[in-house]
Amino acid sequence: MPAVEQGVRQALASGVITGDAMNDVRVTVYDGKHHSVDSKEIAFITAGRKAFVDAVLKARPIVLEPIVNVEITAPEHCIGDVTGDLSSRRGQVSGTRSEASGALYVLGQAPLAELSNYQSRLNAMTGGHGRYTLALSHYEPVPPQVQQNLMAQHKAPEAD
Repeated sequence: MPAVEQGVRQALASGVITGDAMNDVRVTVYDGKHHSVDSKEIAFITAGRKAFVDAVLKARPIVLEPIVNVEITAPEHCIGDVTGDLSSRRGQVSGTRSEASGALYVLGQAPLAELSNYQSRLNAMTGGHGRYTLALSHYEPVPPQVQQNLMAQHKAPEAD
């Protein structure tokens, strides 16, 4: 059993569909046999890993991505560009509010993956006057096309 567990833990750590580690999984082993002459530890490690991978693929797994609450501060004349850019990044604008200094706050949500290097993009749109903050909101399934791309990227290095 320790060797089977080791194989399952290897599969959990290296991921099955995208190469990302998997969490919160329960594995139950129902049956197994050991022969003192023919059984090797590596065979049980391999069997545990392959059985886990097979079970995950049959379960039709989905990839979840973090969704963040975003609050963007920008000059009033840049708000159209900022909201349009956030929408183009699979984000949703939930509202705006004004500040006494003439700046506006844009409130919304977006996938965290879409906001990498966002400060440089925001600087370009606002002439360096835009700022933003993020806070984790929840997790959602990635769109099917994005999941297909992630799976393809994971399988490509294995083919080498």
